[in-house]
Amino acid sequence: MEWKKNNTFGMTAFLSFGFFWETLVALLVLPKLGLADAPSATAMAAYFAMWGLFTLVMFIGSLKANRALQAVLGLLTVLFFLLAIGEITGNANVVTIAGYEGILTGFVAIYAGLAQVLNEMYKRTVAPLG
Repeated sequence: MEWKKNNTFGMTAFLSFGFFWETLVALLVLPKLGLADAPSATAMAAYFAMWGLFTLVMFIGSLKANRALQAVLGLLTVLFFLLAIGEITGNANVVTIAGYEGILTGFVAIYAGLAQVLNEMYKRTVAPLG
C-alpha cells in the first residue's frame, strides 16, 4: 500500500513484480494444464529480457535510495539477463549460475526487507541499509 505514502517508486515495484510472479506462474502452469501452448525458449528469453530492462530502469531510480535497495535491484537486473541468456542459448551452466545468483538476490532482498521493518519499528538503525 505504498500509494498511501505517496511512494510511487515502491508502488510501481511491488505492483510490477507481483504481476511478474503471476505471469511467470501462468506461463509455466497453463501449458501443463492444457490451457495454453508452452512458450518457446525465444519467447521466454524475450520475457526475461524485458523484465531485465524494466528492473534496470528501477535500479537507476533506486540510485536516490539506500544501498540495500540498489543491491537488490542491481542483482535482480543481472538475474533477469542471465535467465534470458540461459533461455536463448540453452546453456545449462548459465542457468545454474543464474540459480545461484537468484539465491544471493533473495538473501539480499530478505535482509533489505527485514532491515527496513526493524528500523521502522524500533525508530532507529537496527540493521543498516546504507
